[in-house]
Amino acid sequence: MLNLPKFKAAAVQAAPVFLDADATVDKVCRLIREAADNGASLVAFPEVFVAGYPYWSWLTNPVDASPWFEKLVKASIEIPGPEIRKIAQTAQANHINVVVGVNERSRTGIGTIFNTLVTISDEGRILGRHRKLVPTWAEKLTWANGDASALRVHQTSVGPLGSLACGENTNTLARFALLSQGELMHVASYIALPVAPADYDMADAIKVRAAAHCFEGKVFTAVSCSTVSEEIIDAMSPLNPKARELLSRRNSAFSGILGPDGRVIGEPLIDEEGIVYGDIDLSRCIQPRQMHDITGHYNRFDIFDLRVDRRPLQPAQFMDGTTQAFDLNAEQAELNAFDLSESK
Repeated sequence: MLNLPKFKAAAVQAAPVFLDADATVDKVCRLIREAADNGASLVAFPEVFVAGYPYWSWLTNPVDASPWFEKLVKASIEIPGPEIRKIAQTAQANHINVVVGVNERSRTGIGTIFNTLVTISDEGRILGRHRKLVPTWAEKLTWANGDASALRVHQTSVGPLGSLACGENTNTLARFALLSQGELMHVASYIALPVAPADYDMADAIKVRAAAHCFEGKVFTAVSCSTVSEEIIDAMSPLNPKARELLSRRNSAFSGILGPDGRVIGEPLIDEEGIVYGDIDLSRCIQPRQMHDITGHYNRFDIFDLRVDRRPLQPAQFMDGTTQAFDLNAEQAELNAFDLSESK
């Protein structure tokens, strides 16, 4: 008997405490509790919510922006580490699954950071750490490329759960890689990008991308987007005389819940801070697939062949028979063995 979960999903639309990881983690924990108190079993947070997005890369030249890169590196976190442990404890205490975006600092490269999505179960376990595969446009000045080692769908109490960061949701192959693993619930994490071209409606673009994934894959999506706070605008204003005008542009953030027909469930949030909720019934993913099941009968795997290399990237391999100083496979094992009892 196939029994698919029914639950309430929540998507946060908010700004971080800019470049303050500890304060932003406290905000994350408060919002987790709020979502759980309102009956949510899953809560999604924006891209790099801990603790901010590099807007300076869009407002000034790389030389003038470099001191801000240093500030971001210092505000980044390691995984596992005390910040993510605190979030995981809050997830466990409130019995809610969490997907949160962070700036992740490399353990071996002091100037290397990743745009990372962390998936945490309602038991407080880190299920995955997905590093954005390709930073978008000006973001290449900030983040390193990720790998596919965590391009995975996680089995959770709310069903098969996958996630992608911002522009990855336009990457057809990345999306198909998740769908091919049985994804039914997707989290799409974004940042507000008011510095986009004048004729570009960021809020509408986010909704279109989410609708495409939902309709093509017959899945649900929780979209979570950040907002641009006065704190961020004030910090960026010295870099560009038009910073306030650029960063205050409307229709720059969209958060909402979408169903397998591509339509928004309830009312989304546009630009304003808050939490949006949606009732999910994963059984609704079945009937539309009778017509289009692109990971099943509605495809030709004798014609198409997608191969995904999920071996983790690492700076070196030591073959002298001694214990490696740094082993990403061992690091993943450390994530899998993440135990909250250490800090109880």
